[in-house]
Amino acid sequence: RRSSETKAAMNIFRFFGDLAHILSFVVLLWKMQKSRSVAGISLKTQQLYLLVFCTRYLDLAWNFSSLYNWMLKVVFIGCSAGVVMVMKKGRPHAHTYNPEMDAFPWLYLVAPCAVLGVLINQDHYSLFEMIWAFSIYLEAVAILPQLAMLQKQGEIENLTSHYVACLGAYRGLYLLNWIYRYFTEDGYVQRIVWFAGTVQTLLYCDFFYHYYNSKRGGLNKPVKLPI
Repeated sequence: RRSSETKAAMNIFRFFGDLAHILSFVVLLWKMQKSRSVAGISLKTQQLYLLVFCTRYLDLAWNFSSLYNWMLKVVFIGCSAGVVMVMKKGRPHAHTYNPEMDAFPWLYLVAPCAVLGVLINQDHYSLFEMIWAFSIYLEAVAILPQLAMLQKQGEIENLTSHYVACLGAYRGLYLLNWIYRYFTEDGYVQRIVWFAGTVQTLLYCDFFYHYYNSKRGGLNKPVKLPI
């Protein structure tokens, strides 16, 4: 599975999807640096993303298909670890984090994804495949603590809204990438990835509705969500 995935020819949807994903980290880190605050950012979502990348890229040390792929893995793990570290230990950032607003029960996400990873994967005799499947399922729902936190706040600060929008754009572009590959590559089938990716894209729909309505008045306008 992974060999065909990593050696697949680059297409415009995949490229801009990766670009949107990298941009999400840039926007998040810029928000943290500019405001000296992590208010409005879910530590639980960031920890879940770090878990996603660490479990998905266990093969980082021995599976080298291209410099592009390898660098993306390093960037995603490194940036996620950096964000978590700043949110927990950074000064003054750690003091601006509000755990009461970030109260989503993360175990309700990790446990079902772990069970799905064991039961539904592409090789039931491979622990590595089970862990990979777990990471795919977990990425689909890792944004939920962030979305729940924003829902509690009701109004989303400008850079935070752009960060979430970049994540949603990344997933939407990868959905187009899968459709493109299905019609242009012989034998391309990734049912687990398709299912999880579709679920993840749907989770962003309500946010994008309010994001679009708010940003029509200007990109610097805050996003208002119904409480």
